[in-house]
Amino acid sequence: MGRRYIGAVADEIAKWLLQISNDTSRNTPHPAFGHPLPSSDEGRGQGEGRRVSSSGARATGGENIEARPSRLPLLGERVGVRAGQHLNSGVAVGERGEGSAAPPIGVCFSGGIDSGSVFLVTYHVMRKLGMNPGRLKAFTLNFGDGPDFHQAREFLDRLGLGLFLEPIEADLSSLDVAETIRVMEDYKPLDVECASMGITLCRGIRARYPDWRYLIDGDGGDENLKDYPIEENPELTIRSVVNNPMLYQEGWGVGRIKHSLTYSGGLSRSYARTYAPAKRFGFDGFSPFTRPNVIEVAEAIPFTTLTGMSVEKLYALKGEIVSRGVKAVTGLDMPVFPKRRFQHGAVAREKLRQRLPEQEMGYRRRYLALYQGDAGRGLE
Repeated sequence: MGRRYIGAVADEIAKWLLQISNDTSRNTPHPAFGHPLPSSDEGRGQGEGRRVSSSGARATGGENIEARPSRLPLLGERVGVRAGQHLNSGVAVGERGEGSAAPPIGVCFSGGIDSGSVFLVTYHVMRKLGMNPGRLKAFTLNFGDGPDFHQAREFLDRLGLGLFLEPIEADLSSLDVAETIRVMEDYKPLDVECASMGITLCRGIRARYPDWRYLIDGDGGDENLKDYPIEENPELTIRSVVNNPMLYQEGWGVGRIKHSLTYSGGLSRSYARTYAPAKRFGFDGFSPFTRPNVIEVAEAIPFTTLTGMSVEKLYALKGEIVSRGVKAVTGLDMPVFPKRRFQHGAVAREKLRQRLPEQEMGYRRRYLALYQGDAGRGLE
């Protein structure tokens, strides 16, 4: 089950990588050339970032980055890959030469189950397709005291991949509710908080890398595996969650309107709060979890049987399915941490509440003002 789910994710990532590689000139320079390549010690005050030369092959100290020892064996040693074998999607391994022109890929990364699996599968697929994994970065939003940065660092360090981590530092004073509501065109507090983090992350990446184009994330992973806190919604029970197909994608099941004629209350809102910030700063975003083939596999999972109508088992199910699938597809032992929302991982909840007060009616008035020619009205 996990193998099939993550296998479908790998297929979608492979197709996306090949598509964007074909759209990218082989002569396009890597935006990271001349910028520090983070070491696994970054953030600890130990070691130094390594600087990549224009050849992309050697660090300033003469160290060959590609030859640096790692606890990870080559993928062929892990899973018996041979040239000419195929991913599930039918993409031939080795059909692109080593070091082929994959564009720089940024993973919006927290070290959680969704972004973690996306990073590891992307890393795996890039190597399997003969693409240079040095063109991959894990971007983590860091306000200085949020738990995500430490989680992201631990996730990658456990696998010997700490050099891929690149924190994007930010200040809470940069959060602007008016800007967020204009960009995402929505007003629900959790969505405003999440989109504010997305805007801050995208702004930071764009400031550092003016020419960066492609981002990949784990959007849709929670919806696929029904991994939202049931206790936060008094209308939900374990029975309604496991028995309603596509509950979190499209409200109360296919063909049923529960929340709004404008928004389903499910994945359409999630898409907007992720897509809109990326578009605002000129990025092309992608999430394999939102692809129909992946959702179809997720919908075939027998949630009722696997959970026995236990909330605790439902919460544990996602980590088990995804980690087993990542192991089966990539050979890597993916760390699994407790679920945490994007905004609550980037900054402590208390500080977030001080900056973004949880007042839905105030947010809604700001939203409506966009269409009344009065976008400058303050929150009341």
